[in-house]
Amino acid sequence: MSSGDDQRSQASAKPSFSEAQACVVVESVFGFKVSKIQPLPSYDDQNFHVCISKAKHTTDGPMEYVLKISNTETSRTPDLIEVQSHIIMFLQAAGFPTASVCRTKGDTVTHLMSVDGGSEIKSYLVRLLTYLPGRPIAEIPISPQLLYEIGRLAAKLDKTLEKFHHPKLRCLHRENFIWNLKNVPLLEKYLYALGQDRNREVVEQVIRLFKDEVVTKLCHFRECINHGDLNDHNILIESSKSAFGDAVYHVSGVLDFDDMSYGYYVFEVAITIMYMMIESKDPIQVGGHVLAGFESIIPLTPVERGALFPLVCSRFCQSLVMAAYSCQLHPENEAYLMITAKTGWKHLQLMFDMGQKAVEEIWFDTAKSYKSGISM
Repeated sequence: MSSGDDQRSQASAKPSFSEAQACVVVESVFGFKVSKIQPLPSYDDQNFHVCISKAKHTTDGPMEYVLKISNTETSRTPDLIEVQSHIIMFLQAAGFPTASVCRTKGDTVTHLMSVDGGSEIKSYLVRLLTYLPGRPIAEIPISPQLLYEIGRLAAKLDKTLEKFHHPKLRCLHRENFIWNLKNVPLLEKYLYALGQDRNREVVEQVIRLFKDEVVTKLCHFRECINHGDLNDHNILIESSKSAFGDAVYHVSGVLDFDDMSYGYYVFEVAITIMYMMIESKDPIQVGGHVLAGFESIIPLTPVERGALFPLVCSRFCQSLVMAAYSCQLHPENEAYLMITAKTGWKHLQLMFDMGQKAVEEIWFDTAKSYKSGISM
């Protein structure tokens, strides 16, 4: 398929339900009467914030939900969506601040809807999750202590999922999934979206570095299930007042499990470091605090630590290249798609200019300072 045909195919894959159509889905599939509905930002699916009317004689239960409508490509893998939904429920039962999954009137966690698109019938998987309170971490100045807690959260999540079992768990082996860090070389077919400039040269260098420094070491990494997208918009926080009157933040929600796949511990911490760098005024310092938190639960091996720099650079490239590509498909969604690009290119270039040794020294010294009780 040519790149042009590929673009048209993927552009048509994203749902385009109106608010009225989304209301009908909630009422017909899940049995709730909608009082208010509005769209939420999304990458290649469609999400709605839904407020429901209380039924007579009921006083308990949530009033706010998120309706998730998967794109047509994802909707072809219902087993994967089912496993992801059961993971959300498993993590909530284990004490993580994840949403509750609402069952359909037919007592399933997902429902496949067929919609007449005129020239063809399209199918979309729909789910309803409880709406989690809190602000995205992107909206606050993030402290070293909160970075440490987010590192711990990432490690605890991966560690807890070692106990998760499901008959369809093999679905998480997503061999050609573009967002799995193992698949960084697949970015080469999307590089045309960058044009011919310095940004493209940097990405090509990172891909070469990945092939030389990561691919050869994959067999030495410890495998696990990764959330895979602990970014600054998928972690919600709430504040409370300390004894001294200042704001103390804690994680109140973990969102978006759609990028889950089998990966490695070191993938999760690299992805988390990269996304926590996005809004930081001192991005290079971020890695050490996140790493310290992660290693308080899961210490990395020397081989895994040695791959951290190329993996963080690689995740920057995945996010930046795919954002540029997706903008060509959905220019109307550019503001959301290009969030990472606002600072991402600058941070990636800074890492390259400093070099692996200098960046690692800052990260590892900062992480070490937590063990000695003097956090930097």
